[in-house]
Amino acid sequence: MNVVKNARVASIDVMRGLVMMIMMLDHVRETFFLRWQVTDPMDVAQTEPALFFSRFAAHFCAPMFVFLTGLSAWLYAHPSAGPRPATGFLLKRGLFLVVLEVLVVSVAWTGIFPAPTIYLQVIWVIGLAMIALALLHQLPRAVLAVIGLVIVGGHNLLTPVTFAPGDWGYIPWTILHDRGFLVAEGALKIKVSYPLLPWIGVIVLGYVAGPWYARTVDSARRRSLLVTAGVAALAVLLVLRGLNIYGEKLDWTAGETALRTVMSFLNVTKYPPSLAFLLLTLGFGLVVLGWLEQRDNLFLRVCASFGGAPMFYYLLHLFLLLGLQKLAVAMFGANYGSRYEFDHLWQVWLLSAALTPLLYWPCKAFAAFKRRTSMGWVRYL
Repeated sequence: MNVVKNARVASIDVMRGLVMMIMMLDHVRETFFLRWQVTDPMDVAQTEPALFFSRFAAHFCAPMFVFLTGLSAWLYAHPSAGPRPATGFLLKRGLFLVVLEVLVVSVAWTGIFPAPTIYLQVIWVIGLAMIALALLHQLPRAVLAVIGLVIVGGHNLLTPVTFAPGDWGYIPWTILHDRGFLVAEGALKIKVSYPLLPWIGVIVLGYVAGPWYARTVDSARRRSLLVTAGVAALAVLLVLRGLNIYGEKLDWTAGETALRTVMSFLNVTKYPPSLAFLLLTLGFGLVVLGWLEQRDNLFLRVCASFGGAPMFYYLLHLFLLLGLQKLAVAMFGANYGSRYEFDHLWQVWLLSAALTPLLYWPCKAFAAFKRRTSMGWVRYL
């Protein structure tokens, strides 16, 4: 794939592929290393650095994927032939993702249908964020920018607002801002793992950044815009987080070593994503996205193949991990409850590295099929 000639599309696919490869590491950890749980934010004093940074790397996945979803929505609405309506596109795909989370992704994680507990995670929140963008995207770009910045920058002010189960505001507030159970008792439980509100801000900002990929913007200008925005976000992070002013519920503190101090500074909250979390992940991600302009090598082409079929990759890797877990129990027996788990973190890294080439050819073939098929539903994957 020629990244140079098709940079406006390929660089986005490359970035998607990069974050999905990182996501593999975190999901292998959750499949084969679950006994060593990590909290949110993590307990720096009790978490080994290798486990901390393995989990920390996964922080970049959801923010960049949601941001790129907004950016891709702008590209859909502004093809070379001229603007076209995007409301139906966003609504249909958003609803599709919500249904997919409930009926398919929950099964891929548990191997049970129906799953005893449905965790409403990243696919559900991307779906709802797309639905929100369907309602918002026709507003003027300046208004959208203000909405996105206010939500991303201001939602931490809402942290003190809470509702107890049974209160009138508990269910909507759990969906919007506070992680928790929508249904906590009975045969089927439902838990919101990804509260929605901050992710609406992220997808809106992705849409606002869409014009940077217009045909009238050359690669050098786009790179400058991306890197400038990313560095600005990281600069704001250094001030707010460095002085423990605002944007994160857990202040960083000096540790017993320089490494522990760095870990404390980077230890930001994901559920819901704090301002510090989003400044860090989106800031660094935008710098990388700018760096990808006009880059082309074998590794980036592999990433682009994964990024060209993101939902296919997501479902395939989850069912592959489910199958490997069941195979490991059958071959070696359960060593942690009903599960088989690794004893060392390096085994997680090794399996993650081994699965990447295994998934490459199916994803490349599906991405090519998706480009040439006339079956509309295939494009949802």
